[in-house]
Amino acid sequence: MSLGFEQAGFDVVAAIEIDPIHAATHKYNFPNCAVIPRSIVGLTGTDIRSAANIGKRRVDVVFGGAPCQGFSLIGHRVLDDPRNALVKDFVRIVSELDAKYFVFENVKGLTLGKHRRFLEELIQAFDDADYAIAAPWQVLNAATFGVPQNRERFFLVGAKKSLNVPRYPLPKFCKPGSGPSQKGLPIGPTCRDALDDLPDAENFQGLNHSDEVRTRGYRKPSAYSASLRCLTKEDWHFGFRRIWDSGSLTSSARTEHTDISRRRFQETECGSVEPVSRFYKLSPDGVSNTLRAGTDAARGAFTSPRPIHYAYPRCVTVREMARLHGFPDWFRFHATKWHGARQIGNAVPPPLARAVAEEVIRSLGVKPARPRKELLLNDPELLRMDMGQAAAHFGVPVAIGRRDQKSGATKRKQVDIEAQRQKQTPTFVETVPAHPRVRQQKAAKPSIERTARVAA
Repeated sequence: MSLGFEQAGFDVVAAIEIDPIHAATHKYNFPNCAVIPRSIVGLTGTDIRSAANIGKRRVDVVFGGAPCQGFSLIGHRVLDDPRNALVKDFVRIVSELDAKYFVFENVKGLTLGKHRRFLEELIQAFDDADYAIAAPWQVLNAATFGVPQNRERFFLVGAKKSLNVPRYPLPKFCKPGSGPSQKGLPIGPTCRDALDDLPDAENFQGLNHSDEVRTRGYRKPSAYSASLRCLTKEDWHFGFRRIWDSGSLTSSARTEHTDISRRRFQETECGSVEPVSRFYKLSPDGVSNTLRAGTDAARGAFTSPRPIHYAYPRCVTVREMARLHGFPDWFRFHATKWHGARQIGNAVPPPLARAVAEEVIRSLGVKPARPRKELLLNDPELLRMDMGQAAAHFGVPVAIGRRDQKSGATKRKQVDIEAQRQKQTPTFVETVPAHPRVRQQKAAKPSIERTARVAA
């Protein structure tokens, strides 16, 4: 969201993030932005103004998304999930800062079933705080805003009742594979457009112990990947240009898959799910499935299910996830795959955030201009800190607790899974030549029990 709003022309002056590791990554990418590494609970508008050093300056917009696990269609949908109370703190902060506008983002699940009651209460809370809502609220798909990923997210936009309420952005692209182009819209970028120019991380031994390497191995980019490589000044939109090393492949630590996993990945058809790991294999001419964040340490530290590359028998790297999410190549994530993938899976795709922010800019009546100043990215050590180091850096306690939930599932060894797969796959031996018109019998697809946290 920070990047999308900056690209639309906003100066992002403060960011609130309770996880010290994510706060450190934000500080690396946005060196001029004040990072407040604490919970929004108990935080006041005065605290934020002080941290951002903006005094009594008028705040144009507050944007963000409260933790959404209580609303998600993937997890347990519990209306009284205590994490959902943070949504009302968002309303309070908007009111205390007396912002002209707000943008609230969350998962689509907030709009469905019993959660609609919570949404109605949220809208009423904004009304009580003297904010009008852009109605009807919208569920926007990132794939229709130039992102090669099928990702639907709920947006609620509002303004002080004395101001013009922004519109929700209209789609700019048709999702690849969705049929004939609608209303003359161009077809959006595909997975191939996003990834084909990137060097294969497995060609670099250095990526076994690091997430970055120098290379000249980039291939000819598509229009989409060229924009993420920031090859022209227009690719920076209205954001600050960063001083960065365009000759480095970053956020690309390798994953050591077993031979068994690689064989399964190789045999899986593009656009389908590998039956054991349940990982989706990308289709080069389609879009990615929704990239998910996994869970933090308090909820089991489950790894984000990164999809399988369409051309290589491996999961995509964090950088490849970033390409599928619309992040430019200068933007970096935590050096570990687990944290890096979580940061992407929890993020709003920047092109989608930019489209929403552009409507707020339009309502403000401001014509954005490209800043002349270039920013030097912060110390890369911010991307390598563990939780304790990041907390110590900011002088805060470790806010993310240890695991307090278990899946209840027993982890099975890959050799056992493979043995079961081979046992369930019947073998047909042909003893006489088949007649040309007789269709040869095929082995039935095995039904493999889904297991939790299968090592891949």
